[in-house]
Amino acid sequence: MTNQLLKFKEIIRSKQVTEQRKTDKQTRKLLLYLFTSTRGGFTRLRIIFHLLDQPYNTHQLAQKLELDYKAVQHHMNVLEKNNMVAKIGEKYGAIFHLSNFLEINISALDEAIDKLDRKMNHIKVYM
Repeated sequence: MTNQLLKFKEIIRSKQVTEQRKTDKQTRKLLLYLFTSTRGGFTRLRIIFHLLDQPYNTHQLAQKLELDYKAVQHHMNVLEKNNMVAKIGEKYGAIFHLSNFLEINISALDEAIDKLDRKMNHIKVYM
């Protein structure tokens, strides 16, 4: 997973616009919450990185990620409610793509990836 996170960081850095703008505090908190503070954060991050390349529907994402359709559907609902993805169409055939909000604030994902990497590689020691 760490290799995947490093690959994600490289992709994020390549997608950043030349004009660097500071992400506001609320946006930063939202991204950190969605991708590091919840159990499905890594899966949602994987979904975002597939959507960076091209739009997909839920079934295509489930196949690409090798996950259950209902699990992907849940993550897509969470991402859509938090304005990370936008949907074109209705029901089964709906196509998802990155929202303008996330495209503008894509550089803030860099920090979320770092935090997720630290969290995943943290070894718990119980005494």
